[in-house]
Amino acid sequence: MADQHRGGMGGGGGGYGDLHRGGGETQQRQGAMMTALKAATAATAGGSMLVLSGLILAGTVIALTVATPVLVIFSPVLVPAAIALALMAAGFVTSGGLGVAALSVFSWMYKYLTGKHPPGADQLDHAKARLASKARDIKDAAQHRIDQAQGS
Repeated sequence: MADQHRGGMGGGGGGYGDLHRGGGETQQRQGAMMTALKAATAATAGGSMLVLSGLILAGTVIALTVATPVLVIFSPVLVPAAIALALMAAGFVTSGGLGVAALSVFSWMYKYLTGKHPPGADQLDHAKARLASKARDIKDAAQHRIDQAQGS
C-alpha cells in the first residue's frame, strides 16, 4: 500500500512534478487572458470615448450653426453687455481683494498696538529706531548750524 501511495504521488504519470509544470502553463494562459482582457477593456473604453468626442464635436458644430445668426443679430447689444459685465465682475473682485487686504492690515495694526507682537513687528521696530536716530542726527546738525549762524 505504501508503494501504491508513493507511486500515485511521486512516480510516473500523475505526480507532483507534473502538476507543478501544468500550473506554470496555467499561469501563462491566465497571464495571456489577462493581457487580452486589459486590451479589450482599453479598446472598449477608448472607442467609447472616441464616439463621445465625435458626438460632442457634432453637437458643438450644430449649436454654432444655429447660434451664429442669433449672435450676429444681437451682437450690438450683447458685446457691450458682455464688456459691462466683465468690468463689473473685475470691480467686485478688486473691491473684495482690497477689502480683505485692508482688514488684514487693520488686524495686524491692532495686534501690534495691543502688544501681541505680530510677524514683522521686529522689522518695524528696527526701522522706527533708525528713523528716530536719523531725525536726532538731523536735528543736532540743524541746531549746530543755527548756533554757528548766530555766533558769527
